[in-house]
Amino acid sequence: MKFPWMRSLAVAAALAVPALAAHAGPTLDAIKSKGVLRCGVNTGLLGFSAPDSQGKWTGIDADFCRAVATAILGDPNKVQYVPTNAQNRFTALQSGEVDMLSRNTTWTSSRDASLGSVFAGVLFYDGQGFMVKKSANISKASQLNGATICVQPGTTTELNLTDYFRVKRMSFKPVVIAELNQIEQAFFAGRCDVYTTDRSGLAATRLKAPKPDDYIVLPEAISKEPLGPMIRRGDWEFFTIVRWTLNGLIEAEEYGMAAANADKLKAESKDPPIMRLVGTSGDVGKGMGLDNDWLVKVIKAVGNYGEMYTRNIGPLGLARGQNALWTDDGLMYAPPLR
Repeated sequence: MKFPWMRSLAVAAALAVPALAAHAGPTLDAIKSKGVLRCGVNTGLLGFSAPDSQGKWTGIDADFCRAVATAILGDPNKVQYVPTNAQNRFTALQSGEVDMLSRNTTWTSSRDASLGSVFAGVLFYDGQGFMVKKSANISKASQLNGATICVQPGTTTELNLTDYFRVKRMSFKPVVIAELNQIEQAFFAGRCDVYTTDRSGLAATRLKAPKPDDYIVLPEAISKEPLGPMIRRGDWEFFTIVRWTLNGLIEAEEYGMAAANADKLKAESKDPPIMRLVGTSGDVGKGMGLDNDWLVKVIKAVGNYGEMYTRNIGPLGLARGQNALWTDDGLMYAPPLR
């Protein structure tokens, strides 16, 4: 080098890189120290996060909590599920009551920029819809002028509803109820003509009706609702693990890596992309402070993205649609693990 001081700077920079890679942030340190991932989930939404009759949390959001716990702690059961509603979910994350939100939360610019938090990706692509009684003989949203509509406050649903009716120059009467079970009861009791939320939520609510066939979900989706895990800013090591756990679930489905064959692929596969997934080639795991076979453990615990979808969302009767892999004309596309 022309100047000796430049050589010193280059050496210092090279030495600094491993130190940065090895450093863990406050959230990740706390998870490892306590031996548990505190995960904010919905109070009870079928297919996403809801306790079963034995108190075990099920759903694609609950499974994602297990996936992250497996990546960090090696055990899908080291999760403390913290039920949150639409009003207190962000406060729970900001205050440190939970380490991560995994509870059907829509990724928006304002939430990404002003809550001291960041979204790690999209776990489920959704859109807002409307559910009505079949006997009302309503077949499309444009027929809802003057309707009484049940909606949860503090949600993108409430904002989208106002926008849609303003654009269509229609009126509506809101019935604003905070708790999910209460708003469902109000709708089934006839306190409102319409219930609006994400279409996946409508499908889940419809199954709870005394007579599900008495209700229909209208065909329109009036918004984009990309739902995904959310964490606090300031712990980029934890963020990286959450983001790449999500990407790994998607990538595993694309390459045919599933719960039943993960060990076999680790032992036998000579396919370069699969070898990187199972950790027999490259140092993807090491770069995140994890074992190189971290994704094998995750897939054995919860399955790949397709397995999670089939197990949790399949019973709602929703087709993969936008949540299919990009190779099947969907939107699920993961950057390569390499």
